[in-house]
Amino acid sequence: MKQLKILIVEDELIAAESLTLDLEKLGYQVCGVVNSGEKAIEKVNKSNPDLILMDIMLKGKMDGISTAQIIYSQHKVPIIYLSAYGDKETLVKAKSTPVYGYLVKPYKIVDVNTTITMAWAKYQEDLQREADLCAEKKINQIKTQALATASHDLRTPLTNILGYTELIRDYGDRIAPDKKERYFNFIKSAVVKMTDSLEDLLLISKAEEGKITLYPQTFNIVEYLSIMVDEYNNLTENHTIELYSNQENYQVYLDQKILNHIFNNLLSNAIKYSPDGGRITLNLFCEEKEFILEIEDKGIGMPKDYQAKLFTLFERGSNVGSIKGNGLGLSIVKKAVELHGGKIEVKSKENEGTKFTVKIPLSLQ
Repeated sequence: MKQLKILIVEDELIAAESLTLDLEKLGYQVCGVVNSGEKAIEKVNKSNPDLILMDIMLKGKMDGISTAQIIYSQHKVPIIYLSAYGDKETLVKAKSTPVYGYLVKPYKIVDVNTTITMAWAKYQEDLQREADLCAEKKINQIKTQALATASHDLRTPLTNILGYTELIRDYGDRIAPDKKERYFNFIKSAVVKMTDSLEDLLLISKAEEGKITLYPQTFNIVEYLSIMVDEYNNLTENHTIELYSNQENYQVYLDQKILNHIFNNLLSNAIKYSPDGGRITLNLFCEEKEFILEIEDKGIGMPKDYQAKLFTLFERGSNVGSIKGNGLGLSIVKKAVELHGGKIEVKSKENEGTKFTVKIPLSLQ
């Protein structure tokens, strides 16, 4: 256990000096001794103690219980009461505050040590319980927002699917084969968008709960990216996507499915946020222990104030206008990169473009 900093709040000077010596013998650090509630509050603000031994009867206008209530509400410091009184009324009054222990004077050094040890352990449990509740609350908030996002994202493709299937059902015998093929492609595209959206939401939920399992395999990252670039070049007419690599064969041992979330999001963003088209460049540097991939576009870029919250869930830049999105993609990218033990950086300037740099070890540990 770390050396605890303890503040003594005691109105009897001799008792305070004796307690200080006992605590130092036990290996604790006494960061101050004060005799009033007002001084105790001031000392806590300055010295930030780990724990307070608080006499109930103090000099000044405030007693120890009133002082403890103020200190705990402001700083959440665990407090052990010291008192010459063990009567029921005093105990009831003390219990009405967040108390972590109670010592009746005169006390033995072994009792002081036991009470402090138990109080600190209980305080750590309370902190962990509070952290768990906050984490659970955050996950529930994310799930609620994710459901709202899913509802919004799925409505349009579902409407399109319904519309095209009704067209084919009602007028299928009168629709030209090429037009019918186009309708089927629209339906297929809508299904793909829905699947991608649901997978993104599922990944976010699993990542927040720490339930993602990686399934690595060995493959050539250069070939993998070349195929992806070809697919995206076939999907866009206004953009030219080019891949440059310092090697032709670079074997990695990583989770392809999770990597898909990284590169699909970054590439689709590069296209989406370059509405006027243009060149998108991928530079792959295959090094001894990691690969570095730069994805650069000449699109709308990012406002400076947005870059600080770039990877936050459901956040979008103020300059995106009517460009559709749900604020999930980059958060997913960051989590996927971190799952592989990697790092991601961004450089961007509004109206000039964006460059993402992803660094990932060639093998999962």
